[in-house]
Amino acid sequence: MMKPSSSFYRSIKHIISSSSFSSFGDIVHGSSLAIFRHYHPVPAAIIGVPVSGIDDDSQPFSIINHYLIPGLWDTWRNKNASCEILRPGMILLKSFVNILGQTGIVEACEKLGVGPGGFYVPSNRSGHKLQRHITSFGRNWDPVTGYNNQYRSDGSEPPAIPHGFISLINSAIEVAQAHMDELPSMYPDSCLVSFYSTCDRLDLHQDHDESADSLKKELPVVLVSVGDTIEFWYGDTRDENKLGKILLESGDILIYGGKSRLIFHGVKRILHGTIPPDLEKAVMIRPGHLNLTLKQF
Repeated sequence: MMKPSSSFYRSIKHIISSSSFSSFGDIVHGSSLAIFRHYHPVPAAIIGVPVSGIDDDSQPFSIINHYLIPGLWDTWRNKNASCEILRPGMILLKSFVNILGQTGIVEACEKLGVGPGGFYVPSNRSGHKLQRHITSFGRNWDPVTGYNNQYRSDGSEPPAIPHGFISLINSAIEVAQAHMDELPSMYPDSCLVSFYSTCDRLDLHQDHDESADSLKKELPVVLVSVGDTIEFWYGDTRDENKLGKILLESGDILIYGGKSRLIFHGVKRILHGTIPPDLEKAVMIRPGHLNLTLKQF
């Protein structure tokens, strides 16, 4: 059970949301899920919760593929989002995730990421602490071993990626592909969750820990931004004078694959005080930036 004194309990939210289960995060775990299912007999897949681990003999057999039924995540998307092609294989979907979706993402990350094996501050290969908290869903990743260690710090396997996240990302990729033919499809099996405090940074680097097949096919990386705006730098070199930069605001989704799959990128700064007021009010998120990085290994 999550303790109020948990090390990361205060790093995303100052106050846990009320006992109401009107939003996604209130129904993803434990007794709240049981209460929801008692009054609302809806298959788990519909509410965005991984089916593994909660199916049992008490659930009736169904011949309907519930994964294809629209769920809560369908209300997360802003249908009026704009698209900006930054370079071949790289596209920005502005305000793709609405406030309801951003709230659901924050609450799901806290429910699944707080406690033993959850959020922690990792070290790099030289032993220096990085400037962010991280945790993994789906496939475990850390800066030292990459994907080689399948177990988290407490010896447990990471929780499955919420189906709502996967559906949202697949929808974003479909929208992106409508604007650029060179972007491959992918099905995310790895979700790195990072929380940057207002003073944190991310040095320039490339994402190349994935399988040789994934890299050869140039499968895209998908970034989901929630919270304070960040200044994101990217390009084909570490030379900051030759890099492009964009502001990733809460609700933005950035996708880079194809010819842009191995770009150098990093977070230069977090713009304090830019959290959408409606998001701050809904989940009491603390200053900082919550980022989802989804990939197919």
